[in-house]
Amino acid sequence: MKNKENKFENYIEGRNAVTESLRSGKPIDRIYILDGCQDGPVQSIKRDARKKDIEIKYVEKSRLDNMSETGHHQGVIAVTAAYEYASVDDILKRAEEKGEKPFIIVLDGIEDPYNLGAIIRTANLAGAHGVIIREDRAAHLSAGVARASAGAINYTPVAKVSNISRTIEDLKNKGIWFYCADMDGVSIYDTDMTGAVGIVIGNEGSGVSRLVREKCDHVISLPVKGEIESLNASVAAGIIAYEVVRARR
Repeated sequence: MKNKENKFENYIEGRNAVTESLRSGKPIDRIYILDGCQDGPVQSIKRDARKKDIEIKYVEKSRLDNMSETGHHQGVIAVTAAYEYASVDDILKRAEEKGEKPFIIVLDGIEDPYNLGAIIRTANLAGAHGVIIREDRAAHLSAGVARASAGAINYTPVAKVSNISRTIEDLKNKGIWFYCADMDGVSIYDTDMTGAVGIVIGNEGSGVSRLVREKCDHVISLPVKGEIESLNASVAAGIIAYEVVRARR
């Protein structure tokens, strides 16, 4: 990822994202902190960084503003190595190690980094074993995604694949049932999602592509009572993910 200061560095921005990166054990080279900032969250970040012998640099706001990719650094930016992607097998292994039926969220062309980060955050909280994203025409792991995930990017595996349809077909052969979110589907409340589950969320504008939809076992929808047509992609993903949580209780 190319940054303004150093094209070989990746930045984690914002207090929650940096705090969770420190807690997760993610390798951090150094942390830039707004000079003079003494509030509680920043003091905690400094303590954790010192325990791990991570270099701290105190800089002016203009320096942080110049480094920031999100525009919302909150006075803290950590410098790390490149964001690492998991493999689909890593996600399945995570489920196996936990003794749980696989629960995967598949994103067919999510383009907004905020939506991707928010979905990774939801995936973590809902106990999903991983997120699969598309290699082309989609948001990828970045500082903005890390910040929107509130640090969940450090815990929830994200796999990047070249062909979503083929990946779904491969996973179906391993016993996972796929549920595609679409306005024309059967109500989620009439759907059994107690087994091995893959939730498929489509692009913010065009939804799930035809080829991907055809690979899914079921098409599901959320009841809509208002005047507008659809929910934000990350909100829809959250509601569906927690229906999986409810079904598995």
